[in-house]
Amino acid sequence: MKTLVLIFSAVISSTFLYAQNNQMKWNNEPKKWSGDEKKLTCTIEPNTDFWRVTHYGFIRDNGPFYYKEVTGNFEASVKISGHYKELFHQAGLMVRIDEKNWIKTGIEYVDGVQNVSAVVTREVSDWSVVPRHDSPASIWLKLLRKGDYVEIKYSFDGVKYDMLRLAYFPPNVKAGIGIVAAAPGKQSFDVTYENFEVKAVE
Repeated sequence: MKTLVLIFSAVISSTFLYAQNNQMKWNNEPKKWSGDEKKLTCTIEPNTDFWRVTHYGFIRDNGPFYYKEVTGNFEASVKISGHYKELFHQAGLMVRIDEKNWIKTGIEYVDGVQNVSAVVTREVSDWSVVPRHDSPASIWLKLLRKGDYVEIKYSFDGVKYDMLRLAYFPPNVKAGIGIVAAAPGKQSFDVTYENFEVKAVE
């Protein structure tokens, strides 16, 4: 029995690693970008966003999303440095099943202030923020998907992390995990992602 358990565990691990190591791909590929998972620089084009219904009454699903598909439990991490200029400029991580089930987190620029932000969407979107009035140059993010939840943590030095959000996320479903951004207004902005990584967790 112990041998069977070990074999089964190895198969599950191999399946996860196969999914994890799939080549990165784009939804809504931006016109200007360069690099890879270690360092990716993008110009985020105007009139792009992710949102569903709540408060604003519209649906937007056209922001750039650079991702890989993963099954099982995992933790994703990345460092982000953005040149935010206009209301709702945003950059971060997204985990996504489809257009009605996703979570995005990162920096969102509102009234000249960088906000650590999370939007959880299941049919309709909600939004929570932590304002940062010191305009940090970079943010480090960690997104843990485990069982039926996603836990989001953030840091401004890459060492000390604080929890932003714990949210339900449908379990046992393959999801895309990757880097995301949006510029809902009329201005573009530049953002750099560094050391994007996805690793399996028990």
